[in-house]
Amino acid sequence: MRYYQQGDVLLKPVNFPLPKEIKKINSLILAEGEKTGHKHEVIGEAEIYQAKDGNMFLSVIDDQVIVTHQEHKPPLTIPKGDYVIQIVREYDHFEEEAKKVVD
Repeated sequence: MRYYQQGDVLLKPVNFPLPKEIKKINSLILAEGEKTGHKHEVIGEAEIYQAKDGNMFLSVIDDQVIVTHQEHKPPLTIPKGDYVIQIVREYDHFEEEAKKVVD
């Protein structure tokens, strides 16, 4: 199983049906940078969903899509399928807490 990562965004293929009660998001933005406002954006036919528990999913409908970001080159090519969208976290051993990676 191959994972796809671009900066702080991680896409993991799912091998189970997407949850029944999910809401389609009317955007193809996977994540937006807190400091720069730059976006991880999907180019191609795909849909993003959010489950009641907050988990986000990407469903690639085309044979493949491209994920772009102004600061990350080259763009990612993501094949058809369903993916859980995660934001990479780092653990601060001095503060003893996990923090979201800021892109």
